Amino acid sequence: MDKKRKQLSPITILMIVIVIAALATWFVPAGKYNTLSFSDHTFKYSTDSSELSLPFTQHTLDSLSIYISSEKFASGSIRKPVAVPGTFHLINKSSQGGIDVLEAPLNGITDAVGIILFLLIIGGFINVFHETGAIEKGLVALSHRMKGREAWLLIILTFLFSFGGASYGMAEEALVFYPVMVPLFLAAGYDLLVPVVVIFGGTQIGYLSSFSNPFSTIIASNAAGVNWTDGLLERILMFAISTSIFIWYLVRYAQKVKKDPTKSIVYKVDGNVISPYENLKSVSVNEPLTQKTKLLLTLFLFTFLIMIAGVVWFDWWLTEMSALFLAVSILIAVITRTNEGKFLQQFIKGAEGMLGVAFIVGEARGVTIVLDNGHISDSILYYSAKLVSGMPPSIFIVVLLVLFMIFTLFIASS
Repeated sequence: MDKKRKQLSPITILMIVIVIAALATWFVPAGKYNTLSFSDHTFKYSTDSSELSLPFTQHTLDSLSIYISSEKFASGSIRKPVAVPGTFHLINKSSQGGIDVLEAPLNGITDAVGIILFLLIIGGFINVFHETGAIEKGLVALSHRMKGREAWLLIILTFLFSFGGASYGMAEEALVFYPVMVPLFLAAGYDLLVPVVVIFGGTQIGYLSSFSNPFSTIIASNAAGVNWTDGLLERILMFAISTSIFIWYLVRYAQKVKKDPTKSIVYKVDGNVISPYENLKSVSVNEPLTQKTKLLLTLFLFTFLIMIAGVVWFDWWLTEMSALFLAVSILIAVITRTNEGKFLQQFIKGAEGMLGVAFIVGEARGVTIVLDNGHISDSILYYSAKLVSGMPPSIFIVVLLVLFMIFTLFIASS
């Protein structure tokens, strides 16, 4: 019998990681750093038995060997307590058991409820907008406008998908474009790999260089205790460079296949799958975009621009961003004259699609809770720092990248 082994889901894998984390609390020595936090224009220096108030000055940070600008604390860029270098010390063990393992994902969900609510509302927003059909209509209109200039269509669409991945985390919802784009690009003389690369490759290259993606950039920044706008310009530059290189490679491959179909990777594996579509003239009737569709597409774009502006200039965070997407979802329903029952059905369906992500966020936070409650988080940091202390930074960061690439093979989620 040749049965394919089913891969474990990310939720199951994270539960296994929680168990491993709990087991580690029995063997890894418990330890802790003293910490420094900011509150009411004062630094709080915390030890195991006391909490001291220190002046909120750069001198305080420098004297503790914390080489961070005090403005980072004042602006809210750093939200969590910072470990004070050189203060690591061993403490009594607090090994985690079976009950702690079961409670970890639940405590993680409670701890990350703001992020989870944001994800659920974004899911509802995306589905409400998807139900309007504006994206599909915009894509079809664009394909007709670019007829005969398919190379430029490749460039524009790949950029848009990459922008979607980098800005708001476009991924699974891109699947709806395959029925439109496959015949479009096959009719242009390309192979089946081209639409896959445009859609899947585009969204993933965007994910790779996310500048405001709430599922990776914002959540990761929040977990690290820093403001996600730090390094925003550098991430936008990385997005521009990586997307440009990706588009250049794709157009080069597509044009080569168009000139000689035998150069196609698909042709080498499956034979000629282009010819049945060579006489296809269009993917649909060329209907001009209505004013309503143009309004919806503009609203969709401005929603994310407003979100970025709100965070950068008006100190918005999860609650304000969630309110924005909820308000725009309602506005879309008003524009499309969707009745209350149907709107709620669409919104809840979109939120349901994010439940798996919500549980993943909660479980991931649960791993941290187990390590923190077992007092081995700081121990892992301390012993890891000793292990790589002599490693050049350029090699160290590459080692971390390789480890992450291995890890993401098992948990394909940001």
